[in-house]
Amino acid sequence: MHRYCEPFIYQDLEKKMVFIGGPRQVGKTTLSKSLCRDHFKDSLYLNWDLEEDRRAILHKRWPETSSLIIFDELHKYPRWKQWIKGIYDTHPPDQQYLITGSARLDVYRREGDSLIGRYHYWRLHPFTLDELPANISLKEGFERLLTLGGFPEPFLLGDEREARRWRRERFDRILKEDVRDLESVRNIQMLSLFVDALRERVGGMITLANIAEDLQISSTTAKLWLSVIEKMYLAFPIFPLTQKIPRAILKPPKVYFYDNADVIENSGGRLENLVATTLLKRLHFIEDYYGYRASLHYIRDKEGREVDFVTVINGVITDLIEVKTSDTTISSHLKYYAKKLKPQRATQLVAELKRSFTQNGMTVTTPWEFFNNPPWVKSL
Repeated sequence: MHRYCEPFIYQDLEKKMVFIGGPRQVGKTTLSKSLCRDHFKDSLYLNWDLEEDRRAILHKRWPETSSLIIFDELHKYPRWKQWIKGIYDTHPPDQQYLITGSARLDVYRREGDSLIGRYHYWRLHPFTLDELPANISLKEGFERLLTLGGFPEPFLLGDEREARRWRRERFDRILKEDVRDLESVRNIQMLSLFVDALRERVGGMITLANIAEDLQISSTTAKLWLSVIEKMYLAFPIFPLTQKIPRAILKPPKVYFYDNADVIENSGGRLENLVATTLLKRLHFIEDYYGYRASLHYIRDKEGREVDFVTVINGVITDLIEVKTSDTTISSHLKYYAKKLKPQRATQLVAELKRSFTQNGMTVTTPWEFFNNPPWVKSL
């Protein structure tokens, strides 16, 4: 199947280079090869991890007639940015370049860029409720996302045992290989325990000092490790919204995982994580395609009034979202903040709901009904 961002990447390739980043095993290589097959004649795929391809890359050996060249894992070449800049600045007019890689590609992108103006950057996400294969119903897709996660291989296979094996192997690769290559983290076993502590706390505010004390590490180390797993697209923090919120709490983040099944067995936590990943995917699309600034937050004040998610696009509060497993009574906190902040929409998402309804301008609906109109469909 085609992925949600494929037609837009194709459009961008007609103008500039395209970089595709995202979690390990999210489907970047498959997407690249699909572009080769469907949109470009005489395309060429080169993977830095393959010795023969690596020699071709270093010696710049490929046909001038190739319309698209894909460089996979190019970031493993220490001088890759200067190298690709030289290639792009002297390339034949009919030849385009697609560069894919793990989270390291995104890390390098943020650290200062000699390539500004020469490329567009896209972040690829796992499957979500608004991007399901045609042969999988909404109900089945919802169950798979909660139990297997949205990464293509375990999601499409539909086998919980195989999904657990796949997840363990992916965790090992990220923590033992990717992190080691990227950061000077010496105690990988302790980092693994840190990640487990976060997996148990999805949906709650994370006080890093408490986790640090439990693991007998410093708070500085805990902050560094949170940054590391964010760079590796393993998990992402969201921070409280402070704009227009008197007595708002300022610091503790919440942490969610790109792989919904990474959340320690907890139906409420997994449901909230599923909503978080779907919202982030949409906001990243809005940034990557439309160029707006978009961010995901939660709200909590010192009186304890809390709403699970708030989305902000170009400084405007667009959505307030509360997530419940079965409670259909509209949250008093959602009512309070909807009146105070006047978002474009205020919604309570309920997994076990027989019929959607609207009350006092606020909607109670299911996650699949709420997410049935993704921004990439409106853009086509």
